[in-house]
Amino acid sequence: MPSLSWSSKSLQIPDPGVLEPDSVIYPGGQNYASERQNRLPSDWLILGDNLPVMESLREQYEGRINLIYADPPFYTNRKYRTRVGRGEDSRKPDQWKLAEGYPDSWEDLDAYLDMLYPRLTLMHQLLSPVGTLYLHLDWHANSYARVLLDEIFGADRLLNEIIWVYHGPSPIRSAFNRKHDTILAYTKSGDYTFNVDEVRQPYDPSTVKTFASSPKAGFGKVPDLERGKVPEDWWYFPVVARLHNERTGYPTQKPEALLERIILASSNPGDIVADFFCGSGTTPSVAARLGRMFIASDNNWRAIHTTRTRLVRQSGKPFVMMCESSSQYPRSPEPINPEFFNLTEDRTRVRTGAEFLFDTDYWEIDPAWDGKIFHSVAQACRPLKKGDIPTELPVPGTISGKRVCIRTVKIQGSHHQTVLQDR
Repeated sequence: MPSLSWSSKSLQIPDPGVLEPDSVIYPGGQNYASERQNRLPSDWLILGDNLPVMESLREQYEGRINLIYADPPFYTNRKYRTRVGRGEDSRKPDQWKLAEGYPDSWEDLDAYLDMLYPRLTLMHQLLSPVGTLYLHLDWHANSYARVLLDEIFGADRLLNEIIWVYHGPSPIRSAFNRKHDTILAYTKSGDYTFNVDEVRQPYDPSTVKTFASSPKAGFGKVPDLERGKVPEDWWYFPVVARLHNERTGYPTQKPEALLERIILASSNPGDIVADFFCGSGTTPSVAARLGRMFIASDNNWRAIHTTRTRLVRQSGKPFVMMCESSSQYPRSPEPINPEFFNLTEDRTRVRTGAEFLFDTDYWEIDPAWDGKIFHSVAQACRPLKKGDIPTELPVPGTISGKRVCIRTVKIQGSHHQTVLQDR
């Protein structure tokens, strides 16, 4: 088999990262009373470099992850910005309020391949014997990645080269507009999960009409028109820019319908689905909604914050937020004056002022702070479109004599914390 070579090619894997639980999130307070004293939830959201993160997961998860979707940087040599404004005119980008997103810039192709090669190798090790990897790239580097995956998985393990096509404006005037991505699907073995009936789609109305009008249609072969057909290996889904209800503002966000097809096809309820470049959190969001467990990580705090708020809005089951020891997450949030907050007379809610929350993106409450792991039982997110963030949150259970901890995240990224001592 041919293989791809470059001067710095190496499979040297760093030492495992140390994963430390930062918080347990109970969206809307669900399951808090029954699960606080139990072990950590099985759904993990991890901030950290995915190379030491994946190496740290091998002891527990090698050969156990059923599906991995990987949407790494594309080698575009661009720096992406995140939209943090609300209610802006999408047709006027010069007026958008922006913050730092993530870089996709490299010294050269060798540096990019140095990043990709060991990560793909660890993904192969983490996959279960019936598992599948979907690697999402575009024309910049997909041809190099295919040679690497042939080397790691074996060329006979290529399941599909899927083309995702979409529409949208383009500045290109000297070539055909580039309006597709490539998704390479590789299986760990010949015995892999593929739920064909979960992804069937209706036949085109013209096809149904043709078979109804002529007994000779299909050269004598009549498909089960009611059951529908298996999708081809080219998929049309609108980009998120055209899906107003899904937009998070995070750059290069992928549509939920795309991940839904992948997850339904290549995993079953209760399976573990992983995404180690989770970005805006589409994979864990869809996986949780479809009854799968998830492990999601990213090296960018904005990605983890976007994913966290997305999962909170979805009001699903609890998940734990982990930090890899070398990550830049602020483990000691800046203190804020506790006088900005107060408990209602019946001790069931925490209130604050709209002025204090003016530039706040997210705030949450732990009603019994132990100084170690933050148990978030009530959360408020700034609306994705228009409107104000709620100024009042419920506090479940009795808080008499306990420390009520409040955390906030500002729009531009600063983290703050205060503690109310109830007597």
